[in-house]
Amino acid sequence: MARQSGLIKIKGTLDNVSFYKTKDGHLARMKTSVDGKRIANDPAFERTRENNKEFANAATAGKLMRDALRPMALNASDSRVTSRLTQIMTRVKNMDATSARGGRTVATGVQDPNALIQLKGFEFNKSALLSAILFKPVMVDNLTGEVTISSLVPQMDIVWPQGATHVSFTSGFAGIDFLDGNKELQMSNTVNLPINGAVSTIVLIPTGVPSVPGIKMIIVKIEFFQEINGVQYTLKNGAYNALRVSEVF
Repeated sequence: MARQSGLIKIKGTLDNVSFYKTKDGHLARMKTSVDGKRIANDPAFERTRENNKEFANAATAGKLMRDALRPMALNASDSRVTSRLTQIMTRVKNMDATSARGGRTVATGVQDPNALIQLKGFEFNKSALLSAILFKPVMVDNLTGEVTISSLVPQMDIVWPQGATHVSFTSGFAGIDFLDGNKELQMSNTVNLPINGAVSTIVLIPTGVPSVPGIKMIIVKIEFFQEINGVQYTLKNGAYNALRVSEVF
């Protein structure tokens, strides 16, 4: 993949080169002359088939996680969360130390404790990192999923966008089974605070503990609002909202 330069940008195909525009700018790439049937059957492309199979597993695992957390991620994700999560799932899949090449899976790789480190701290919105917004420790109870943020002073402990008058905190306790494709999300109460100098201790308790086997995940979300005439409105369709995987086990 190459980047176009110069004043005139081309779109379309010219001499087996495709020119197109993305969020990264104007790009160009060669069109492949290898058809799908040959890739699927030719022994020379066995490595390609193995790579494709494993990539598909990583992409499916990423989609399962996104689907599990969708109720919280709808207004707290950037446009590249899919590709970023697939990259992480690929690293998790690579930790499968027992399966043959082409058969490595996220379900097996995630059993390695180091794989959980890959998932912990994942930020759904690169434009609003919870780790760069909240300057108070997030305490998590792995048994109940309860999240506590003690002695929070919004004006001192939060970086808020211009125009915000209020901030809300919500957490989720999820169970995700990458082997069977099952998922469950138990969401907590929401705590809404004015952005002022008052001291508050935030306690977020999920409605229950997920019963789905597999890994457990605790996520924390921050949303910003602007109050006008007693009504709170979300800022820029949630562009400033943050969602982070705080714990995985």
